[in-house]
This record gives sequence, C-alpha cells and structure tokens, in this order.
Amino acid sequence: MYWEQKGPANTEAVSKLATQRARELKINHIVVASNSGATAEHFLDQGLEVICVTHHVGFMSPGDDEMPAETRQKLSEKGVHILTTTHLMAGLDRALRIKFGGVYPAEIIAQTLRMLGQGVKVCVEISGMALDAGLIPYGREIIAVGGSGTGADTALVITPAHSNNFFDTKIKEIICKPREF
Repeated sequence: MYWEQKGPANTEAVSKLATQRARELKINHIVVASNSGATAEHFLDQGLEVICVTHHVGFMSPGDDEMPAETRQKLSEKGVHILTTTHLMAGLDRALRIKFGGVYPAEIIAQTLRMLGQGVKVCVEISGMALDAGLIPYGREIIAVGGSGTGADTALVITPAHSNNFFDTKIKEIICKPREF
C-alpha cells in the first residue's frame, strides 16, 4: 500500500495493515516508533508483543522525556515494552557533526535509507535498537512501524541485525509507505 502523502493521517490504516500482516505471517513482535505513546496505543490488545521505541531523553531539549509518565505507566501496564535510548543512527556521529561539521558513516547510512522515506529509516533503526536491547528475538522476522515526524506512515517486515552486524539486516517486505516524502 502506498499513501499519497506522509504523516499521521495514515496511522490508523498502518496499524491495521501491520497487524493483519503480522497475523498472516504468524509474527508475534511489533516494534513501533512512538515518542508520546499515541502511536503505540493503536497496537494495544491485538495479541502482539509490542515494543515501543521513543526518542532518547533530551532529544527535544535537555532532560526532557517526550513521553508523559502516566502514558509510560499505562503502556507498561498493558504489557508494552518501552525502549528509551540513544538512536542507532545518531548518537556520537551527530554530536561530531554538530560540533565539528562534516559527514559521518551513521549519518550517510541514515540518509541513504531516507531515499526510501523517513519511515523506512526509522523502521530499520528501531528494529536494531530493540534487538540490541534484547526486546525481540534474534534471527526472526518482526514488523516495524515508523513515520515521518508524528504518527505512522510506514510498516516493514524485517529481520534486524545487531548494531555490530548492521549490514546483515534484511528488509523482507514493505507493507506500506508514502509515495511522497
């Protein structure tokens, strides 16, 4: 499925398509990019193990956690695993670029993935982060859901690799993504 435009207007449809495809392929794990928790809520009570990956604390402003404590508690009580950590394709490379200028390997990889859309980059990134955190099984297909800012507009079937073997990651299917990004 290809959306005419990117963005949060696609979130509900993405959640339905991703959940449907997970059932068809007997995939139990879905990794969702959701900073506020709103997108993750679309995947509650679907019989899937949901892993919610947020921005790291301080992403928007020093010391700021974008997910309210009440939302974090609600999702946790519903069985959602929440991962708040440094982004796979940012971290020190981004700090070097900001401080000294230039382009660094992780940012080149991220920009290359953005050729398929921001959501594809997000899906690849959060999948590796969840695997590195031990929240999804190694060597198994999962569904990853990401977007282009807020909400969700992209879903992939992916077998992620740990960050130290990043290039072993396999995108198996693009379930949906925007045509324009």
